[in-house]
Amino acid sequence: MATEATMQTVESTSNDDWQAGVLAGIIGGIVMGAMMVMQMRPALEVAIPSMYFFSGGLAGFTIHVAHGAILGVVFAAVAATRNLSTGQSLGLGVAYGVALWAVLAVFVMPVWLSVVGSPANPPLPNVNTTSLVGHVVYGGVVGVAYSAVRGRF
Repeated sequence: MATEATMQTVESTSNDDWQAGVLAGIIGGIVMGAMMVMQMRPALEVAIPSMYFFSGGLAGFTIHVAHGAILGVVFAAVAATRNLSTGQSLGLGVAYGVALWAVLAVFVMPVWLSVVGSPANPPLPNVNTTSLVGHVVYGGVVGVAYSAVRGRF
């Protein structure tokens, strides 16, 4: 007596969203970092690296891009729950950038820098429109890049 067995193969894409988030966050971090080189060099050379007891522009840029990658994964966790068009992902990214600025740049970073005794200790709250623009650009780039690379891993 012969038996017949059927197998079903399911392709898993569970890693795709977070990988897209990492890549989108790196791209957004590089773009925002380039803006910072031109517009907010002291933040990149002193404030960001001193959060981790480092100094210098290379350390600051590297840390900034690493933060971008991590925050890109957080964006992916939110975006993956929705079926977004590229335009909707851009809009979500811009809103995300504003939220990051309002929480991390305005409140968390000044407290963190104060706690570690950084020489670049901004006021609390640290409301800076140049920083807001940078975070909006970061979010927009993350939204578009995430939409472009999602499903390619």
